[in-house]
Amino acid sequence: MVGYSGLYQAIAMLLVAYFIICMTVLSVCAISTNGALDAGGAYYMISRALGPEFGGSIGLMFFLANVCGSALFVLGLVEAILATFGVPEDGSAVTSVYQVLPSGYWWSLLYATGISLLCLLVCLVGANIYAKATFLIFLVVMFVLGTIFISFFAVHPHTIVLPSSSAFNPSANGTGPGFPTTANFTGFKLETLLGNLWANYTVDYTTGTTMTFASVFAVMFNGCTGIMAGSNMSGDLKNPSYAIPRGTITAVIFTFIIYNLLSVLVACSCDRILLQRDYSFLRDINIWNPFVTIGVYSSTFSAAMSNLIGASRILYALARDDLFGKVLSPAKKTSHSGNPWASVLLSWFLVQLVLFSGKLNTIASIVTIFFLLVYAAVDLACLALEWASAPNFRPTFRYFTWHTCALGIVGCAVMMFLINAIYASASIAFMLLLLLLIHYLSPTSSWGYISQALIFHQVRKYLLMLDVRKDHVKFWRPQVLLMVSNPRSSVGLIKFINDIKKSGLYVLGHVQLGDLNTLPSDPLQSQYDSWLSLVDNLNIKSFVNLTLADSVRHGVQHLLFISGLGGMRPNTLVLGFYDDCLPKDKLIDPSLCTSQPRDPSGSLDELEQQSPLFHFASLRGSSDRQDYGEFGDGKVLGSQEYVAIIADAMKMLKNVVLARYFNDFDRAQVLSPPSSSPGKGAVYVDVWPVNLLRPDSSSYVDTCSLFLLQLACILNMVRAWRKATLRLFLCVEEGRSVRGSGEKLGQLLKELRIKAQVYSVPWDQQVALHWQRQGEWGKKQSSQSADSAKEEEKQRPDEEEENDYVNSFPSNATRLSNDYLSAVNKLILDPARPAPAVRFLYLPRPPADTSCYTTYLHQLDLLTQDLGPTLLIHGVTPVITTDL
Repeated sequence: MVGYSGLYQAIAMLLVAYFIICMTVLSVCAISTNGALDAGGAYYMISRALGPEFGGSIGLMFFLANVCGSALFVLGLVEAILATFGVPEDGSAVTSVYQVLPSGYWWSLLYATGISLLCLLVCLVGANIYAKATFLIFLVVMFVLGTIFISFFAVHPHTIVLPSSSAFNPSANGTGPGFPTTANFTGFKLETLLGNLWANYTVDYTTGTTMTFASVFAVMFNGCTGIMAGSNMSGDLKNPSYAIPRGTITAVIFTFIIYNLLSVLVACSCDRILLQRDYSFLRDINIWNPFVTIGVYSSTFSAAMSNLIGASRILYALARDDLFGKVLSPAKKTSHSGNPWASVLLSWFLVQLVLFSGKLNTIASIVTIFFLLVYAAVDLACLALEWASAPNFRPTFRYFTWHTCALGIVGCAVMMFLINAIYASASIAFMLLLLLLIHYLSPTSSWGYISQALIFHQVRKYLLMLDVRKDHVKFWRPQVLLMVSNPRSSVGLIKFINDIKKSGLYVLGHVQLGDLNTLPSDPLQSQYDSWLSLVDNLNIKSFVNLTLADSVRHGVQHLLFISGLGGMRPNTLVLGFYDDCLPKDKLIDPSLCTSQPRDPSGSLDELEQQSPLFHFASLRGSSDRQDYGEFGDGKVLGSQEYVAIIADAMKMLKNVVLARYFNDFDRAQVLSPPSSSPGKGAVYVDVWPVNLLRPDSSSYVDTCSLFLLQLACILNMVRAWRKATLRLFLCVEEGRSVRGSGEKLGQLLKELRIKAQVYSVPWDQQVALHWQRQGEWGKKQSSQSADSAKEEEKQRPDEEEENDYVNSFPSNATRLSNDYLSAVNKLILDPARPAPAVRFLYLPRPPADTSCYTTYLHQLDLLTQDLGPTLLIHGVTPVITTDL
């Protein structure tokens, strides 16, 4: 490092390397002191913090880094052995009687295999013998370091013969003119120091390639990657939370001091030629040459063992977590003492494969980049935990902030691309590929996902920023609360409402009748899993809100008041229609489903077997209703209470939608009609924007009508419904001019960028049936108008006066004849027109007189009889604007 980079750059390299390392060490210490650690070290920390995807991908790469690192140190040991005992490969003269070992690629591979087998033997015996061996090696290395420092002062200056190399000049065997064969150990001299201060990058005599800052840094950084050695042994340590921070920090400080001292002493006492042409020069200047040889052998053997046992523990942890399925299942096997011998063998086998690369510097860059990626992931894990502000993240080691984590990530990323941009990019791509594979193939873990904590943190922040006072009609979207009694009969409606929410809030609401005072615990908690599974299986984007109440009406009020947060609250209530249609179970397992109606007398056990994913109450026959039917205690939602719910929602300024005939609704089937049908495969959505219960009203552009139009347009904007054609029907009465209304509506459609086909439908016969029951209609109209205005004023004092008349329920409601309603129903159902996929009808307000609720519901029933999937819609808020 000093020979090529000079003292200044060498110290700069050490500072950069140890800055990155220290940032990572702080993160390691923080995570390791935040709870009990198990086997796997850095992999365990990352996976439990960032989740299985990140943990598994980084864990596998960390395993490969340790495998390559072990092979790297084995090759380094072989290189050291051959430098002392090897016969020169180029055939030059033997300079020592100890140079007896044959050299060459295959011989080096043989020696490397023998060393790796020795490492394997120690690791197979177990962690105890490894710990004793490494402690003994530590004492030997400390003693040798002591002799090295003494040698700089005790050994007199002398000339050293350089090893020959064919990397410079193959024809001259490295001894030709211009290539010195000797260099000097000068002792402490200012001239020597000045000659070693600046960089001088030349050809590496072992590989023949020109060295650069990046390549020197890559080789040097491998001497700093041991910071995870203690963490890798986390499963074998008695008290990892205590030992890892103290051991790692001490090791980092100690090695930093040693490296800097050695760099300064070497720069002051050794010729640059000596440093560049003889990597074993410390042996030649020692008081007794074998000391350094023993130290090099010991330290490299220890590092090789450390990486091998670390790799085996990471592989064992990966296998035990089942992230890669059965591929790694053999690695789970352990001995009676708990030593994962199968993982050790697999790791050793991969080390053996890496040894075929032959040269130390060839794989140094790859190993360094893998280690840097792992360090960045540890920093990211700590950063995520700190940013999530989770109350349970309270490590006893507090000497870190999110700034240190971020600096560590940036430092690691920069150094990765400086070392080798291609390897760095390939490593990141490999990590992302693994991440995706694990995400889609591995089972859900129970470790807890940091992503959930971060999402919670961000969502809370943005919800606080979502100010309801800044709402504007331009950015209005439906935020729907769909009340569901039993999902078994409401699958079609749940899916359809998911289509018209337009990226808005969608809440599935359910009321369970009961009194918490009489119950031992909350019965709703156990039901949430079934509802959330339903949301997942139907592939809809919805929340679930359940409540316990003494009546359905009170329960719906609860949900309308409390559903949502801040600016995300339901503005539209959707109810199933109140009728006597027989509900059908749509959650039955298709393999068990038959075309015959299910026997309602079947046992509950049989029904649960039919749909094992969901634990919803079974449908118990015709007494159930699509909206809210029979409950466990036998109570049934009455018609009076049902209409009262509609009235309550309108009082709370919520839009109301009643959905009828969605029991058998299947979007895929509806949107793919047979070509033999009257419409020749076309799909239609019909909109009737007039109050059909008010034959005397002729406004098509009130708030409610425009709300109908907006919802139909939103449905048409959904990808699956884009091919559907909107059909807008204007009811024309002879003697009344609707040309102005038609033109006004056509112009409005153009301004609102809504593409729809407008049809005029004569309804003189239907209106005539109505007025037969009214007497002299001229007198009635004026009295009805006055009564309606007064009645509406009582209910909605804040709404615009022009909408009071058309939206209110008529005072002559009780006198609407069944004949008129049936005639209007047939008008809508006209067989001459192709049947639409769904119809949108105008829903009038319920009457102010509660005694008329049953009549009101009966009229809606007659109006929508046999219409197929139909939405009765009442809008109370403006939702359309022509402004930019």
